[in-house]
Amino acid sequence: MAEIKKKYKNLTQEVVLMYLKFCGPCQTKLSSKRKGLVVKPIIHSEMNSRCQVDLIDMQSQADGEFRFIMVYQDHLTKFVQLRALKSKTAEEVANNILDIFCIFGAPVILQSDNGREFVNKIINDLKIMWPTLKIVHGKPRHSQSQGSVEKANLRYTKYVDHLDAN
Repeated sequence: MAEIKKKYKNLTQEVVLMYLKFCGPCQTKLSSKRKGLVVKPIIHSEMNSRCQVDLIDMQSQADGEFRFIMVYQDHLTKFVQLRALKSKTAEEVANNILDIFCIFGAPVILQSDNGREFVNKIINDLKIMWPTLKIVHGKPRHSQSQGSVEKANLRYTKYVDHLDAN
């Protein structure tokens, strides 16, 4: 607006905004700026190359002493392992992850959100056991980095709701 005031007199901000609203090239320029970040899909060629782990808080619908569901998903196959957890302590989460590793082996990359569920000491213990394991932190509930596992979380939460209703 300061540049416009230098060149032109008696133009209000309202008039400038009205002009921009009806200016075709201006709208095209604005819409191209709003497109945002282009996300590249994460592509893997074999099972267990990248897996994601997340927790679903089911405290409002606890089944006895089990209050959380751990969702562990292979990125390529979308194969999901579910584990009922009594708490979201680092020790319990790590023990359940280790159980899955003992069945399927450790993935090349284990992706998790930055939530408190995954304490760094436990993750480091896992890395000591499997030196080739890489930990990739995504943003909590960030659909672009955790989208696949978040969709699975929603599906299983709806399923549990359905079971509770019946």
